Amino acid sequence: MSSLSRFLKEKKIKKANEKYAPTKSLLFDDGTPLMWEFKHITSKQDEDIREECTSEVQVKGKPNLFRAKLNTSKYLVKLVVASTVTPDLYDASLQDSYGVKTPEDLLYALVDDPGEYMELCRWIQKFQGFDNSFDSEVKEAKN
Repeated sequence: MSSLSRFLKEKKIKKANEKYAPTKSLLFDDGTPLMWEFKHITSKQDEDIREECTSEVQVKGKPNLFRAKLNTSKYLVKLVVASTVTPDLYDASLQDSYGVKTPEDLLYALVDDPGEYMELCRWIQKFQGFDNSFDSEVKEAKN
């Protein structure tokens, strides 16, 4: 077997989906939280989300000088939406039941407790392979 054959797609290990209960406000009849299902996204999908959430901002006091700025809140909600298998955040009837029109707004409506939402974001980052949360990376960069 050549060393190149080890890199073939059929040799690549598929990452398993995982379940997580992001909120205590959606429960089964027995009172246990509903489990959601999440999938891993690809590096390309992550890069596309990151690019969509990045804008050019002018550097103060430097005309014609711009830098890239990532909107981390927008990035995180899009990362969670892209990772979510169940519930289907794109389902129109589910969106209608909460009076929203986008999967991002539906996520905010389903997980409407700020502490639970931040914990979900931390869990998703770890699930997707980010060892440090973006908040800690931002704090580290500022120091």
